[in-house]
Amino acid sequence: MTPREKFAKALRREKIEGHVPHFELVFFLTMESIGRVHPTHREYSQWYQMSASEQKLHLEDMARAYIEIAEKYNHSAIFVHPNPSPIGEMPDDIESTRRILETIRDISGDKYFFMIHGDPTHPIPTGDTMMDFATMMYEEPELVHESTKKQFDFAVKLCDEMKKHPGLLDGYALCSDYCFNANPFYSREMFAEFVQPYLKDILSYYRENGFYTIKHTDGNVMPILDMIVDCRPDAVHSLDPQAGVDLKEAKKLYGDKVCLIGNVNCGLMQTGTEEELIEDVRRSLREGMPGYGYIFSTSNCVYTGLGLDRYELMHKIWREEGIYK
Repeated sequence: MTPREKFAKALRREKIEGHVPHFELVFFLTMESIGRVHPTHREYSQWYQMSASEQKLHLEDMARAYIEIAEKYNHSAIFVHPNPSPIGEMPDDIESTRRILETIRDISGDKYFFMIHGDPTHPIPTGDTMMDFATMMYEEPELVHESTKKQFDFAVKLCDEMKKHPGLLDGYALCSDYCFNANPFYSREMFAEFVQPYLKDILSYYRENGFYTIKHTDGNVMPILDMIVDCRPDAVHSLDPQAGVDLKEAKKLYGDKVCLIGNVNCGLMQTGTEEELIEDVRRSLREGMPGYGYIFSTSNCVYTGLGLDRYELMHKIWREEGIYK
């Protein structure tokens, strides 16, 4: 069974053998780990000025960065950040998304599960826009709906294009963050009005078109987790322990409905002792693996500033102990 097939079985909460699947939503430490620049779109700001041959070389370099990290750390899936981003300076440039996916697939074959971003719902606003957005929800809710509908229509357009290329894309990671560490940004009533209908509809559209879905949000998701699960994603990521999310409790409440991903405490990875990190990795495996329907990862991503040695310690424990008997 390939890592791609195993990842899909985990999303379906089916029995698997050997290692519990492992991946990271983003792995930023590519330069330190493999000597390559991380393939974020800011590194390719002059994309539209490049010749065709230069674009091809950049695509191959980005592809190898993704693949080499997946190979080195036994990741089953790759979350691809299209370069240039289809939500960047040319919003309708879906062609570039297809090209990076094709380049990675051409080099790696069918080994890895591929996903891209596909979340039309509004995340927590930035500090600069939070007051305006909150006011809009109360005074001009139709504008919030209009904005979300525009993003929804683009997500549908992207999905329709991906469907034209069977085997290229496996699923979507929906990466709008809804929650602070203390509580969600949205009340349950607001979530029901401004987020849940669109989330439910886009997840349904992806599913009907043969794609898997992973809904990501950091923070304390527990007050609205039932509403997210009701939208029927295949998985929920990142189950943030720094916000008090208890993997064992989430598994008890929703483990029969949705695959759970993450929960290794990023705070301990950065500032805890090695002993604390080792115990937290073991706890995540101990709480997540029983009954299947679990994918191992950090509670956020492998972000800039995180010690590579700490991630590799986490990976070592997974390699030695994250095995179904």
